[in-house]
Amino acid sequence: MGNKIELKLDEREVHGKKVAQLRKQSIVPAVVYGPGMTPVSVQADHNLLEKIYRQAGSHSPVHLTIGSKKRIAMIKDVEFDVVKHRINHVSFHAVNAKETVVAEIPIHLTGVGESEAEKSGYVVLQSLEKIEVKALPMDLPESLEVSIANLAEPGERLTVADITLPENVELVDHVDQRANDDEEQHSITELVIASVYEPSALQAANDAAGGDAEADVDSVEAENGAETPEETQEQNNTDSK
Repeated sequence: MGNKIELKLDEREVHGKKVAQLRKQSIVPAVVYGPGMTPVSVQADHNLLEKIYRQAGSHSPVHLTIGSKKRIAMIKDVEFDVVKHRINHVSFHAVNAKETVVAEIPIHLTGVGESEAEKSGYVVLQSLEKIEVKALPMDLPESLEVSIANLAEPGERLTVADITLPENVELVDHVDQRANDDEEQHSITELVIASVYEPSALQAANDAAGGDAEADVDSVEAENGAETPEETQEQNNTDSK
């Protein structure tokens, strides 16, 4: 949803090792593929592709124009030059506007600085930054928002259940097929998005972790007897890749 993202691509006749010459001209090789079509080798200006990638990420549809043909696609994969930190190659996956797709959508916290917890000197940390949803390509949201404004005390938290989904958008709830029948199974809606912590608890975790408090949030939650998002995800989510 939001503004329509459009990109004009030129068909590419250079392949293999010769694409290095394209990159020297700030032209990025790419490919468009999908069901019912022959993959098409394409190219575009690096700065333009970088702008499109910032806008669309891997969760917003891109309206492609290749010569006289038009397609809707999602950015499936982006390869980077690890030295120059520039885009080396982009793979676009063509989709049908009338068929649902699955995409990882960023989760944005709103109300930051407005909660009683923050006003009381507590810390609110986000532990889940994106989540999979399914929808028609044009119904995919740019992000999902959840407010922390009502958080007040240490131990309080927000879960996926607190997200208000846009119309025609559903969560992808992976069921752990490896779980035994007598094991308790959890819904994806129980995954923790953000929690309130006392600064002293975070400082203690920071000292124990050698300076990375956020990386050791798990230990703080464990002390509180809480199941961490990673543990819940490991128990209940199958590998979607």
